[in-house]
Amino acid sequence: MAKMRAMVLSKLGPVEGDPLRLTEVDRHEIRRPRDLLVKIEACGVCHSQLHAIEGDWKEYGIPPQLPTVPGHEVVGRVAEAGSGVTRFAVGDRVGISPLLESCMDCAYCREGKEQLCESMDVLGESLKGGYAEYVTVSEDFATRVPDGMGAAYAAPLFCAGITAYKAVKASEAGPGSTLAVFGIGGVGHMAVQFAGIGGAAVVAVSRGDRHLEVARRLGAAAAVRFDGGDVGGTAAAVKKAAGGAPPDAAVVFAPSPEATECAIRSVKKGGTVVVATVGKIGGFLAFEEKTVRGTLIGSRKDMEEVVRLAHEKGLEVVTEEHPLEEANEVLRRLKASRIDARAVLIP
Repeated sequence: MAKMRAMVLSKLGPVEGDPLRLTEVDRHEIRRPRDLLVKIEACGVCHSQLHAIEGDWKEYGIPPQLPTVPGHEVVGRVAEAGSGVTRFAVGDRVGISPLLESCMDCAYCREGKEQLCESMDVLGESLKGGYAEYVTVSEDFATRVPDGMGAAYAAPLFCAGITAYKAVKASEAGPGSTLAVFGIGGVGHMAVQFAGIGGAAVVAVSRGDRHLEVARRLGAAAAVRFDGGDVGGTAAAVKKAAGGAPPDAAVVFAPSPEATECAIRSVKKGGTVVVATVGKIGGFLAFEEKTVRGTLIGSRKDMEEVVRLAHEKGLEVVTEEHPLEEANEVLRRLKASRIDARAVLIP
């Protein structure tokens, strides 16, 4: 059987201990008529993978099994196509989001909400992950990537991009409104741009000055440094930065209960807070008629729209490239907030 290189996680632990090991494993093979074998060109490094690798999300069943190969935002070229494939050919460029597969038959799937399917499979939570040289996917869950779009540019669109797009969409922040974005990193820097495309003014909120500078450069109208020890003071600063009136809505990408509470306290009465991360929710007061809603990546249709907007609107994806074998070091830098937006691994 053909082999491939992969960064394999066999035991959860701090990234300082190099939990990922470069290993030669059996290369994935096409097993179903509509499968594609994709030679990976690039895979983005998502903050959620850091939490999974270090065991922060064990209580949520993430990862569901060990050993595993992380990585869930992938771009590559079709190396082989199954006998029943009709949408793609060998050599085509495709991307794969965390939504690796769903049942295609339940009420959620029939409504175009495949990401909510009870049988949904997640890329990077099994031995089929993006920190490797190859992966297989059903053609139904592959998205076409324009030939002129660089792999390192495109890969983060397939998790960070769709997460940002869906969260901004769920916030209903449209022309003339103000949206506060909590957490400016791989996801947040794209949310700033998607909100701008939709006509909303953005107040960027982050712990790091470097991240806030990125947000300003990408169109944020104002930036506020988040002080986790003073939620009330930060909420007041967000309101001031929004022009003295509370923002109409907020999206939260920072995996911090304080950030979520600050977002809830920041928005206007009747406003909306979209939580796009795992964490506890505090600061909710029913009498203010605020809406707190969750969001999870997006559907296949959403993914196609993200790629289209990025291509047509010139979305800037801030990346830095590293070879596959540097995955542990990249995760350490991500943990220390030393990555401006998104790191990308190149096999």
